[in-house]
Amino acid sequence: MSSNRQAGETSRLRAPLFFAIMAALILLEGFTSGWNSALGILNMGLLSAIMALGVNMQWGYAGLFNAGAMGFLALGGLAPVLISMPPTPGAFSGGGPGIMAAFFVAIVAVLAAVWIWRNLRGKTRGLAVTAVLVVGFFTYRWLFDPAVEVIEAINPSAQGNLGGLGLPTLISWPVGAVLAAGAAWLVGKTALGLRSDYLAIATLGIAEIIVAILKNEQWLDRGVLNVNGIPRPWPVPYEIDLQNSPDFVAQMQSWGLDPQLGSTIAVKLAFLVLFVIVILALIWLTEMSLKAPWGRMMRAIRDNEISAAAMGKNVTRRHLQIFVLGSAVIGLAGAMMISLDGQMTPTSYNPLRYTFLILVMVIVGGSGNNWGSILGGVLIWYVWVKAGDWGPDIMGALAAPFPDGGLKDHLIQSAPHMRMLVMGIILLMVLRFSPRGLLPEK
Repeated sequence: MSSNRQAGETSRLRAPLFFAIMAALILLEGFTSGWNSALGILNMGLLSAIMALGVNMQWGYAGLFNAGAMGFLALGGLAPVLISMPPTPGAFSGGGPGIMAAFFVAIVAVLAAVWIWRNLRGKTRGLAVTAVLVVGFFTYRWLFDPAVEVIEAINPSAQGNLGGLGLPTLISWPVGAVLAAGAAWLVGKTALGLRSDYLAIATLGIAEIIVAILKNEQWLDRGVLNVNGIPRPWPVPYEIDLQNSPDFVAQMQSWGLDPQLGSTIAVKLAFLVLFVIVILALIWLTEMSLKAPWGRMMRAIRDNEISAAAMGKNVTRRHLQIFVLGSAVIGLAGAMMISLDGQMTPTSYNPLRYTFLILVMVIVGGSGNNWGSILGGVLIWYVWVKAGDWGPDIMGALAAPFPDGGLKDHLIQSAPHMRMLVMGIILLMVLRFSPRGLLPEK
């Protein structure tokens, strides 16, 4: 009895201890490298923690291996472009009706093909489906291509896209969650019936398709030309406005701070407050749901699908539900990240950063534990950033004994890859000594 009590006490102390260590690392970064750097790491760490929360809902709650988190993150990032940016003058009136008509034709063609496949029998079914899809495709292109040409011809050096609705940026955050949830529903309806390994392959491929669309559809988000100047969410100010404020400048000078540095710190603190509010709300919702009968049911399905199905649970439906919810959280993080960056750059989405690294955060933090996802998100992002800073120094010290030449040059040039090596070592160490993560699921 005493050993069980001692083990429970140790388990309760793990979370405060690790979060205290994480706070100490952020404070150390602030005192050594500056608070601008520390707040930058913390803000991106919190965004990574939200991404990890979404993946943890899928993997930790239900055992669904989503290898396409990058795609849902990118869809969420599209929301600030469509919601917050001002509309491009003449774009919607010139090409909007054609694009809407093209999408309407595409939807009708797909629905008609599905209806034919379900209701016709015999050899004519395949021919009829093919004919409907071919006619639908050419009609779609006949409507779509001229509309796109009109839109992309409007001030292509700065616009060339539809633009947005000019609404407040905070509205785009839940819209990003909805976009990702809608895509997850479409993916889940077709892919969740597959085995776990096939589900991973399917989601990875779909994520690459989504990113490829964002890179190439210039009428939508300018493609590789990027969308810059995305408005910040209220109440985050702009640095230039703070620097032009006499009261702010006087306050910074009274504290002995340079107004330019003070303005960047103030902006990052404002973002930090918003991110903390969102994370606290998500933690409250996820913890309440996890402790509710719904959460116990999801874990029962994760641990033994056959037994859960025998008890009358619709496993596929529940998998679809958690897949959509987790993807919505990932999409929310994508919209928040674009608001922080102030620009949409589709080429920046890569699986290493937005799929593999998020999975490492979930595993290291503790799969199935929401607080573990928060810890893993901030901690792994901190190590990822600092490993890039430490890499050249560490590799330079290791290469110092070698004579100048090919080997030494190769080692020094390989320094940027040090962070991948560090991530691999951390993952192996956690899997060896704490396979359930730093904060195991209760």
